[in-house]
Amino acid sequence: MKTWLDKWNPEDEAYWNSGGSKIAWRTLIITTITLTLSFASWFMMSVIAVKLPGLGFNFSKDQLFWLTAIPGLAAGFLRIIHTFLLPIFGTRHIVSFATAIKLIPVIGIGFAIMDVNTPFWVFAVLAFTTGFGGGDFSSYMPSTSLFFPQRLKGTALGIQAGIGNFGVSLAQFVTPMVISIGIFGASTVFTSIDPKETLAVFQNSPIERQKEVFSALDTEVQVRILSNVKKNVVDSVSTAVNSQDNTIIFSSLPVKAKAKAIANANPKLAEKILNNISAENTAVKNKPIYLQSAAFWFAPFLIIMALVSWFYLKSIPMKASVKEQLDIFSNKHTWYCTITYVMTFGTFAGLSAAFPLMIKFLYGDFPNAPDPLVYAFYGPLIGSASRIAFGFVADKVGGAILTTITGLGILAGSVLLITEDLVAPTSMDQFPLFVTVILAMFFFTGIGNAGTFRQYPVIFKENPRQAAGVIGWTAAIAAFGPFIFSKLIGNNISANGTVNQFFLGVAFFAILATGINWWFYNRKNCEKPS
Repeated sequence: MKTWLDKWNPEDEAYWNSGGSKIAWRTLIITTITLTLSFASWFMMSVIAVKLPGLGFNFSKDQLFWLTAIPGLAAGFLRIIHTFLLPIFGTRHIVSFATAIKLIPVIGIGFAIMDVNTPFWVFAVLAFTTGFGGGDFSSYMPSTSLFFPQRLKGTALGIQAGIGNFGVSLAQFVTPMVISIGIFGASTVFTSIDPKETLAVFQNSPIERQKEVFSALDTEVQVRILSNVKKNVVDSVSTAVNSQDNTIIFSSLPVKAKAKAIANANPKLAEKILNNISAENTAVKNKPIYLQSAAFWFAPFLIIMALVSWFYLKSIPMKASVKEQLDIFSNKHTWYCTITYVMTFGTFAGLSAAFPLMIKFLYGDFPNAPDPLVYAFYGPLIGSASRIAFGFVADKVGGAILTTITGLGILAGSVLLITEDLVAPTSMDQFPLFVTVILAMFFFTGIGNAGTFRQYPVIFKENPRQAAGVIGWTAAIAAFGPFIFSKLIGNNISANGTVNQFFLGVAFFAILATGINWWFYNRKNCEKPS
């Protein structure tokens, strides 16, 4: 079957109208569907990780953040590779293979979930393979930019990237539904702990019984539970009772601190402790789920789209070696565009990965704590929708002004998160504003993602092959967003229970990126108006 088109000239109106348009739009439809599956599989670990402790996986808070960070690390490296693949292998081969290879993480994670003894390193390796879904973006978008004429690039790229980004919401929206369905394998008991009812257990049970149950635990487990209490509280209690004995310290803690320490422990461990303290407690909630379905449901769609891609896609005759493609790095605008896209897509992808765990670890300790998966999918949904909508706007007004607006929006959101203590909360009263600000930041990232991808073909309009390469390269570096956000946010929460320092860094980076965009691409008489 023939792979390469004999010629391709979308700027020739006669050629475009006589058949070029049909090929381009068919390619866009197929690659957009496969890209949506790519994003969904890339972010599936961010929703699965939240549920693992409730099944009995004894992973620490830091390890859970690692599982959401690794896919971003993998995607960043894989996007760098994908940046140079398109002129060598062409659209048809790349899209078909990239779609099929995602069966590795989808099937692997499904089986790993079904065995509670699966070690962390296996999940880490499988999390890396989910990066296949994030990596191929740097082949998809350059391909789309080549299939369409200059006047339609913003629209086409906005549609593909925007709908593709919906894959993040798709993973986060579908997961709560499919985990109640037995696609393959038996159900597993999922345990959750109600913080309010946990407090009631400790208020209504004898101190001696609490002490007896805690003393029966292994020393390592005792230390892990006490680590859920603020260090200054543990130190002050230790000084007051003049003892370093874990059991004495725990039994002497304020009742709210004891309840919080148990509620924040591994749910299966907390269940054992609470049932031993009070067999009639209502703090432990158990229900059967099929978490493996959150991975397995992708498989038939990936198989179908891999076959569709192979039989219906063609490749544009534009070949270049890796060495020839390296010329983009001698252009300063490659680096400026990288910075602006890290601000827009890096923030979108980073927040998408970290949002569920931020809800869990910042607001999960309060009574009536929210379910992270109820809110998680709204952010990527809003960011994806605004990317599609503003793709059309970018074709009309240019992309640079939209990127500037995005930078100001991200800056304002970061300032609000810090000044209103939304990422250092003291009660659930702050949660509605926290969600509102995060969703607003998602909205602005969508505007910026549409703006930047309209800018790059204009900035590099003298060389379409370079423009495609820059799109791939900038997307590669921005794909490290989930790794950066998840690791730094996780480190902040583990160190001091807040994320203020991280969002202070986001604010300063937004100022830098917005300043670069305004100076070179947005202000009057700028070097590259776009």
